[in-house]
Amino acid sequence: MITETGRRRWFSKDDKARIVEETLVPGAVVSEIARRHGLTPQQVFTWRRQARRQPAPMANDPQFVPAVVDAMAPVAVAGRERKTARRKAKPDVGGIEIEAEGVTIRVGQGADVAMIAAIVHALKASR
Repeated sequence: MITETGRRRWFSKDDKARIVEETLVPGAVVSEIARRHGLTPQQVFTWRRQARRQPAPMANDPQFVPAVVDAMAPVAVAGRERKTARRKAKPDVGGIEIEAEGVTIRVGQGADVAMIAAIVHALKASR
């Protein structure tokens, strides 16, 4: 007599991550953890391998950097005028451009948040 349909069990990504995290604790035994959750050790090892292949989530996901911009008056340099060269506009590629006191800084799309914060801090300190 067959009492079950033999359906596959389905685990959410959170469930898989939680089970994999249990196996990463020092002294943890994968076969015991698998048995406790009704899994085979092979399945848990597969989840561990898949988790290693995925990029690790960053603790500091990209965020906007708060910036305070003060009204800046043009500063005249005695005896010399600074001429700025105009370049042809480049197509927008997802970066930002910061202009302050005659200096232009272009920050590309993949720039690190800490780097952008350091640039803004350096600009503020140079005034």
